[in-house]
Formats: sequence, C-alpha cells, structure tokens
Amino acid sequence: MSNLHDRHLSDRDSYSLADRVEAGKLSDAEIGKPALENGKVVDAVWGTIEGDGPNYRSLVKATVLQLKTQVGLGILGLPTAFNILGLVPGIIVIVAVALIVGWSDYVVGIFKLNHPEVYTVADVGFMLFGVWGREILGFAFWLQIVAVTGASFLSMSVAFNTITEHATCTVVWAILAMVIIAALASIQTLSRISWLGWMGLASIMSSVITLMVALGAADKPSLAPATGDWAIETTIAATPSFIDAINAVCIIIFSYAGTPNYFSIVGEMKEPRDFTKSVIVGQTLMTTVYLIVAAVVYHYAGQYIASPALGTAGHTIKKVCYGLALPGLAAGGLILVHTAAKYVFVRVLRKSIHLSKNTPVHYLVWYACIAVTSILAFIIAEAIPVFNDLLSLVGALLGTLICIQTETYMWVWDNWRAPNRGSIKWYCLMAMNVVFHFIGWFILVSGTYAAIVTINDDSKNGNLSKPFSCADNSGGS
Repeated sequence: MSNLHDRHLSDRDSYSLADRVEAGKLSDAEIGKPALENGKVVDAVWGTIEGDGPNYRSLVKATVLQLKTQVGLGILGLPTAFNILGLVPGIIVIVAVALIVGWSDYVVGIFKLNHPEVYTVADVGFMLFGVWGREILGFAFWLQIVAVTGASFLSMSVAFNTITEHATCTVVWAILAMVIIAALASIQTLSRISWLGWMGLASIMSSVITLMVALGAADKPSLAPATGDWAIETTIAATPSFIDAINAVCIIIFSYAGTPNYFSIVGEMKEPRDFTKSVIVGQTLMTTVYLIVAAVVYHYAGQYIASPALGTAGHTIKKVCYGLALPGLAAGGLILVHTAAKYVFVRVLRKSIHLSKNTPVHYLVWYACIAVTSILAFIIAEAIPVFNDLLSLVGALLGTLICIQTETYMWVWDNWRAPNRGSIKWYCLMAMNVVFHFIGWFILVSGTYAAIVTINDDSKNGNLSKPFSCADNSGGS
C-alpha cells in the first residue's frame, strides 16, 4: 500500500485499509496525520501549523464531542415519536436508524483516512461531483447545522420561559440564547471546547434522568387534565396516519443527524486511527440512552408528552429539568455554531496563510462567520417556532441527504473497483449501501412532504405561533 493517498481507492483494497486502521498498523502518512517539514507541522487541510497560531490537530477525546453532537435536542423529541408509532415500532425504528447512520459515521472516518484533504462534506461533493457537487452538498450541510442551531435557540427560549414563568418576550430569550452560544462557539479549536462537551452531556443526561424519576413518582403528567377522569394510554403498536408516521421517523433521524459534524471531528483528531473505535462506543451508548429515555417517558406519560419532552413532568419538576438542561442545550448549540462557522471559515481562507495564523484577517473572518451563522439560526428558530415541526422538517429535508445518501454513495464510489470486487462480501456490502441509499431518498421526499403538510395544518389550526412572537412557548405545544 505504498503512496496510499496518491492514487484512487478503486486501485486499492479498502477492507485491508479498515483492518489496518483497527490493528493500528498504518503509518502516519497513511492515516492522514500531519507531516513534519523543517520542524513544522503540515496538514492536508490546515497547511503549516506553527506555534503562533491555533493548533487545529490537537483533539484527543472525540467520543464526547460525537455524543454531544448527537445527544441533545433529538432526545427531547423521541418520546413523542414513540407516542405516534407505539412502543415496538418505535424501538425498531431507533435501532434501524442507529445501524444505518452508524454505518455512515464509519464511512466518514474511512473516507477521511483515504482522502486526508477532505475536511467537510462539501469537499466530498467536489471530489465526487465537481464544483456543483461541492456547492450543493456544502450548502445542504451548512443549512442543516444552522437549522439545528435554530432548534437549540428555540429550546433554550422554552427553557428560559419555563424557569422564569415567561418573565419577558420570547424573542428576547431567543436573542439571549444566541448571544451565549455565539460567545462560546467563538473558541477557535474543538480541543478547547471538548470540556464543554462533557459538561453539556452531563447536563442533558441529568435533566432526562430527573424527568424519568419524577414521572415515575408523580401522580400524573403535567399535561393531563387538572380535573375529571383521565388515564395514560400506551400501545405496543399504534396505527398512525402516513403523515404522522413519517414525521415520527424523521424526528428519530434528526436525533442521529450529527454525521456531517464527524468530518470536522476526525479532521481535528490527533489520532485519526481511533475514529472508528470512538464511533462504535458513541453509537452504542447513544442508542442505549435513546431507547431507555424514550421508553420510560412514554410508559409513564403516554399521550401526555410535552414537546420538548422536559415539560412533561409537573410544574416544579419542569423548571428543575430545564434548569439542569440549559448548559447542555448551550453546549450542543455552540458545537453546531462552531462547526457551521468553521466550514465557511475554511472555505474562505483555505490555502491562505491566514487560515492557521493569528492575523487580523484570521480573526475578522472567524468572528464574522460566527455572527452570520448565529443570526441566520435565530431567524430560522423564529420562523418555525414549534419544536417538533422544526425537528421533523430538518430530519427529512437535510438529515437524510447528508447523513445517509451522501455516505452510502461515498462508499460505492470508493469501492466500485476494489480488488475484492466480485466477492460475496463485496456484493453484500454493495447491496446494503444501495438499499440504504434509496431508503434515504424515500424518507427525504415523503418526510419533507409530511413535514410541510403538518406545518401548514398547525398554522391553520392556530398551533403555530406567528414569527418573532413574544408569546409564551413553554406550554408544551
């Protein structure tokens, strides 16, 4: 495998590469580690990394960023998905999505090892489809992250309204969330914000654990009728309409839609060979947590699940849950803003001395990227101010394209003329990727249609607040 990166993967064995990654037998050049030239670190993306600039190849603990990228807003919508689908279908869909997206996550790492010059999905688009591919996939990637950031602002405004009992206009709370997240996201390297990932993960987990315990001990969920007879209704398998079912699937896809961020994570890892291990650990832990939280909350709340789910318990517990979750919501938002801004930052300054040097141009472009990303996310949050509607739309329209179709096509492109072509293993993996690819397209088309229909119905029924409304959004709607 000499000159590993000087020739297309179609002329080499991708499976032996994967085996060597796991065995730790790849050379530094083969795993995309920065080379040393005249005592200076040179990276395929960042160029020369010197002592007077930020070290963009210093990330060690990747698993925590992967978990925080995923475990956040999505987990707050999963109980609603169970309420729509029923317990058993909900579990099946979560496991299926975990396997499909887990494969995509793995492909991201292997593709990066094969092509160290790749930093984002836009670079993949250029490699696979040329200039138009770069612009289309790059825009979809950036828009997805910005939209999810908007959902972070929206959830934080719900939290602030819940804790303060709507002490001021909701738009003010959304602006406050934007300022907090933008300030934290301006930290330049992922290694410096990894500790915030730990804090955010602990925050979200403590809030959902508190919610589960409180629901188990409470007399009734907060949305249950205050007077009269009521009963929690749960089903093994529900019979939702197609629109409701596909929206629930898209909410679950949203909870796993952090795959595009993995390009940035592996691109800043000090040891890229460890990426596959971190994906396996992260995906296993994440899916376990998702199944437990969704099943427990659905069991104790049934049809009385709020959106986001943290509002499901009683009045006081709701405040406690949101108070515990606030740091986690902020941490998730800052990673998203950081990733989206850095995509634009690298596009603007790539192959420039300003990319990895602390020059005035470096700082001006970086802070401008943070500001623009945050403002646009704020606008999206205020334009679609219903949590589940926003989650399902983002999951369908952008989540599948960037988290399923792109990665499956990457694998096919890299392995079409692999040396083991024609073997049983090759045919099985090729068939699996093709099936995953078309599943993604089906969900994209049907899910986007379902999300638009739902948003339109909510607007007609008065369930969708007006854009930039000061109205309280903490009522569980």
